[in-house]
Amino acid sequence: MKRNHFSAVNNAVPSSPVVKQPRRGLRLSLPHAHVLPVLPDWGTLPQHVILHIFQYLPLIDRARASSVCRSWNEVFHVPDLWKKFEFELNRSATSYFKSTHPDLIQQIIRKHAVHLQYVSLKVRSRVRACASVRSLVVFVNSTSSSSVKIGDAPLDHPSLKILVANSSDTLLLLKMSSCPHVSSDGTLCVADYYQGLRELALNYYILSDELLLALSSETHVNLEHLRIDVVSDNPGQIQFHSIKKHSWDALMKHSPGVGVVMYFFLYEEELETFFQEETPVTHVYFGRSVSRAILGRIGVHCPRLVELVVCANGLQPLDSELIGIAEHCQNLTALGLSECEVNCSAFVEFVRLCGRRLTQLSIMEEVLVPDDNYTPDEVHTEVSKHLGRVWFPDVMPIW
Repeated sequence: MKRNHFSAVNNAVPSSPVVKQPRRGLRLSLPHAHVLPVLPDWGTLPQHVILHIFQYLPLIDRARASSVCRSWNEVFHVPDLWKKFEFELNRSATSYFKSTHPDLIQQIIRKHAVHLQYVSLKVRSRVRACASVRSLVVFVNSTSSSSVKIGDAPLDHPSLKILVANSSDTLLLLKMSSCPHVSSDGTLCVADYYQGLRELALNYYILSDELLLALSSETHVNLEHLRIDVVSDNPGQIQFHSIKKHSWDALMKHSPGVGVVMYFFLYEEELETFFQEETPVTHVYFGRSVSRAILGRIGVHCPRLVELVVCANGLQPLDSELIGIAEHCQNLTALGLSECEVNCSAFVEFVRLCGRRLTQLSIMEEVLVPDDNYTPDEVHTEVSKHLGRVWFPDVMPIW
């Protein structure tokens, strides 16, 4: 019976006109199907929409998208997309950075040099770095260039002079970090040439009295930001020099509103050179342990201090040092403490002296040491009263 049933079905399928009729009907019912083969025209999208999307794409993805249609390719070359660029000039075999292809560099030079305003160079090879600067001075030669950042690039003094000699004087921001072969004379050459320089970031070893005096000349515009990185990986190998008070005074007279930011990554014994005299620093960050003596000097010699961050101090309470900072640093608005110790009473007194101008207060819970007047649990109530807002110490999360 089953065999006969299967045979009947198989015989009915090819001879039945009902099966083929719907297929002919589908081919003929064009009014219901004519919209399916119509593909969207991506070129009709408004260019301002494409421009907005391109701003969030990496260069490689942007380049691929530019091949979709003529309209997208036109957006790819809009000057607004080429104001900022980061060049990574390294060999993949010797660096974890991904290099910018030389052909791409030449294309950018050819088509968009006049549009670039913010240029960043990352180079790991000294020879490659010097050659790169010689070939890329065209970026700074643009009248629209306003920012150059050279990071981890072991440039030498002659290469820096070439950069200056072949560039425009419109530069507003120059950041040089980890450039051990650039001397203070090279930086002085930069300061003398870029009279419009408003922001400068550099390592402490190339900061000099002559540089500060050059930045304070009558022909130089007011400096707005000066960032100084004080770094040492091997204690005793670098002899840190001191900056004379009259040099700082000259800078303050010329640029009274300048923000002076100092990042310290030194060992305690290497900090003795600093803060011996009045220093117009506004922001100080200690990435390693710092002694009570240095913090005491900050309270005496840093009246412009706005923000202080101490990552570590040891087991000596910072009671008198914090109170001294609160009394003498009348502009202090932010404090961060970690791996330090402060008695609860001294901390409450510090907050009372600062009052509501202390807008940022980040203190790890372990920093607060209970005493006869307060426990850490009681501190937040008293501190909140002086700050005029609810405050709690930071708690280390338990993962």
